[in-house]
Amino acid sequence: MSYSEAKEHTPGRLHELFADPYRAFENDTDERQLHVRIMLHTLLARPMQRGQVTLRVIHGWENGGFEPADLQHADFPLRSLEDFDVAVERFAKAAQQNAPLPADSTAILAAPLANAIADAQAEGKSLTDDIRATPARWPAFEGGLALYTLFKMYHRLVYGEDDTYRCSQCDTPHGPREIHEFHMEEGEFALLAPLDEQPEAPYLVVLHESQLGPIKQLLTSSLPLFEPF
Repeated sequence: MSYSEAKEHTPGRLHELFADPYRAFENDTDERQLHVRIMLHTLLARPMQRGQVTLRVIHGWENGGFEPADLQHADFPLRSLEDFDVAVERFAKAAQQNAPLPADSTAILAAPLANAIADAQAEGKSLTDDIRATPARWPAFEGGLALYTLFKMYHRLVYGEDDTYRCSQCDTPHGPREIHEFHMEEGEFALLAPLDEQPEAPYLVVLHESQLGPIKQLLTSSLPLFEPF
């Protein structure tokens, strides 16, 4: 296992902007709304304008479940508020029709987990039968620490979290990313950003389908403020 795969509570891009980003978004912090808008401008508005952002809406886990195969997602290009509305409308229509929620065919956790386990076994690694069902034990094989870090992010976005903000670093299929995770009164979401500003590197916004309405309201009130800049 390589601990370079992922690191928890690492200094990220927001540490360059705020003296204490872990307090910047708490409800009793002075100028909190300004901090929220600066964060959105830095991590979302600018890459959206460059066409670098994908919106990932997750669903499938409920009632305490966390099986990797049960976590589903739908990805949408995110270049404008209108693109966000497309995702909102697709999920709303499915709910109104009592139809399955939108879902892409790729398995964001189950397939990478199976591949990492297969690679470890091919290299002679001895793994117990229950390791797939125990996320905390995934770091026992190469690539498992990164998968466990992403699993915890998805789990917190589904089931909630007490910390208002956290920053981690993690290997992803697109390369190393800072994970900026927000659990604010306006809504809960995560932003996966390159370690530094890159003109073509992809960004990812992740949220649970229950957060589509709150995050739409947050973006509608915030993103137009950045258009002149």
